[in-house]
Order: sequence, then C-alpha cells, then structure tokens
Amino acid sequence: MRDAPKVVLVTGGSSGIGKAVCTRLAAEGHLVYGTSRRPQAPSDGYRMVAMDLNDGSTVGQAVAEVLAAEGRIDVVVNNAGLGIQGATEDLTAAQAASLLDTNVLGAHRVCLAVLPHMRERHHGLIINITSLAANFGLPYRGFYSASKAALERYTETLAMEVRPFGIHAVTLQPGEYRSNIGDNRIRPAAVSEPYRPGYQKAMEILGGSLHYSRDPDEVGRLVLRIMAKRNPVGVYYAAHGKQRLAVLLKKVLPAGLFQRLMMKEYR
Repeated sequence: MRDAPKVVLVTGGSSGIGKAVCTRLAAEGHLVYGTSRRPQAPSDGYRMVAMDLNDGSTVGQAVAEVLAAEGRIDVVVNNAGLGIQGATEDLTAAQAASLLDTNVLGAHRVCLAVLPHMRERHHGLIINITSLAANFGLPYRGFYSASKAALERYTETLAMEVRPFGIHAVTLQPGEYRSNIGDNRIRPAAVSEPYRPGYQKAMEILGGSLHYSRDPDEVGRLVLRIMAKRNPVGVYYAAHGKQRLAVLLKKVLPAGLFQRLMMKEYR
C-alpha cells in the first residue's frame, strides 16, 4: 500500500499551498481530489470537488463523492484556512469566531467525515497543515497563531486516539510561502490610533515577506515524504533560515527576551 498510488483529498486545492500539493502529488501518480467552495476544473492532473469547511453537509457530500468514485480515501491533507490581521483589541469576537470555525472546526469536520471510513479499513493518514505561527504569538496576527496552535494540540490528541485503528495524524508547519492568503484575511473595521504605527509597519513587513517567499512546491514534496513513511508521527517543518531558528529560540530563550526579539523583527 505504501508504494501504490494513493487516493488523496486536499482541502483548499485551488490556489497557494493546496494547489501546489495537489499538483505535486498528481505528478507523482497519486489520485488527487482538491476542494474549493466554487471548484473549477484544474489543468494539473487532479480533480476538484465542492466543499465549504463551515458547512458540515458539504464536507460530507465531498467525502462521499470521492468514496463513490474511488472506493477509498488513503490520505487527507487539511490545508484550507483563513488569515487574519489586526491588533487584538481591534478585532471583534465574531471575527475571531469566524477564523476559528474555519481553521480549527473546519479541519475537524473533515476528520469527522473521513474517520469512520479509515477505521473500517484500518488504514489512513491525516496531515493537518498548521503554521510556524503555531509556536509563538505573531504581533497583529494573534488569532491566527491561536488557531494554528489549537490545530496542533487537536492533532496531537487525535493521533493518540486513532493510532490503535491503523490511522496516523500529523501536522506540517510551513513558514511563509507564495500564496494568496493575504488577499482574504479578516481585517478590523478600523485600526485604533494607538496601534496604527506598529500595525502599519507589521503589515509592510508581512506583505514583503509573502511577496518574496519560497516556492510552495517545497511543501508538496514534504507531503510526499510524509506519505512514504511507514510510521509518520509528530510535527514536520517546511521552513528555512531565521523562520526555522525562531522555533528553537522560542524553546530556549527567556520569554521576555524572545518577545523583544519578535517585536524588533516587526519594527
């Protein structure tokens, strides 16, 4: 089974990292289904199905569609998600809830739909795409960090619960890759004057880093390597340089020093 083509469901397969994962896996001979709320036919060797992560019925319908066509789902890559920006004080509870509903509960809805099938086959792999931001709070993107940290802990727990059924659950933490996540970020209705200078500077840095970031095909290749493992477990990192170093520094530096370094980066 490890060497045979696998049936893979990738949420958020129409652009960015999700599209790169779909394209790479399809190029390697796997049977790939991407999802989008408004799917269009891709030209990169994989199929698209309709799914809205905020609507459990469409999640179930999409999973049923793949099962009807292929008879199985071997791998799920929970990639779809939202971004958010703004000082924490400027963001409403409704905006935060919308983000958490997509980034955490959306992945959970997909898991709810595929797990009975995977348990029945005693086989399956779930790769939840989180972010390096899960390791620390990012200024003016606090709820994004919180949502990805929540998905990390969710996956850690899920992995222990489903392993007796032959199912593996892991996370993959990308750094900043080329994507369009910035186009659809949740934003505050207005930026409070006290936070304006820091917020504007942080957004300038963020926009530049996204524009010049790395090829998301690197993430697709890492997904392939995870799929090839006999016993995938834990957290996998797709990051380089100071982004990867920040994860280590968070673990070893005093909290105050790490926070000062983080704020210096954003100023």
